[in-house]
Amino acid sequence: MRIKWYGTASLLIEAGDTRLLVDPYLKQYNQKLPRLPIEECASADAAFITHPHLDHFCDVGVFLERGLRKVFVPQGGISIAQANGIPDGRMIPISANEKITVGEITVQTFRSRHCKFDAPTVLSVALNPATYFCHFRDGVALLKGTRRFKISADDVLAFEFSSGGKKIMVLGSAGMEENTEYPEHADLLVFPFQGRSRMHRYMIPFLKEFAPKAVMIDHFDDAFPPLTHKVSTKKFAATVNKYLPAARTIVPVEGEWYEV
Repeated sequence: MRIKWYGTASLLIEAGDTRLLVDPYLKQYNQKLPRLPIEECASADAAFITHPHLDHFCDVGVFLERGLRKVFVPQGGISIAQANGIPDGRMIPISANEKITVGEITVQTFRSRHCKFDAPTVLSVALNPATYFCHFRDGVALLKGTRRFKISADDVLAFEFSSGGKKIMVLGSAGMEENTEYPEHADLLVFPFQGRSRMHRYMIPFLKEFAPKAVMIDHFDDAFPPLTHKVSTKKFAATVNKYLPAARTIVPVEGEWYEV
């Protein structure tokens, strides 16, 4: 298996002739970031949506129009798609504890939770002058957009992708469901490094829970200012090495493949 990061939480996972797209987002609020290769992404065999928030789901219609075959999305995403004019004819509702096979890849779904923003994170946006002088219009548009893509607690899933004895665990947001037993020792854990201050500390319980062989971060880019900023990754590797000394760490470069 191998994996490619396209920025924000967008991923492409490949095993043999099968390709699965995860949480495609076109990053229209920050034109300085690299664009997603739409045709390459739309040629995937299916897309999986961890949760139907704006930055994980709002652009899926673009890929459906370009030929994406089907989209697996938590149940609430169907009504969100209908309310926002996104074609839902090739959408398949999913929930926790399902096993889905697409080509050479099997996907196991787990209940998850969304990251809860802490006070320093909220204040860093509210007290930043750029919020009001540089990004005010985008900020207003984003706030309106987030209301249109409002989700319930049950609409957040984690996915385990497996093929050929390899396993990739993907979290769409940095949260866990207390009563869910997650699988350990995945060959790769993809962890969203955004939403809290001191993410290198916040991720420690996740390292202990999943105990993966490798950790790759995503979602650390500044995809929609002023609500986001580029997160420093300097302490990421040191934290992983402290708690999982044998684990490999990956701070991905957009558009590059990484073998699992």
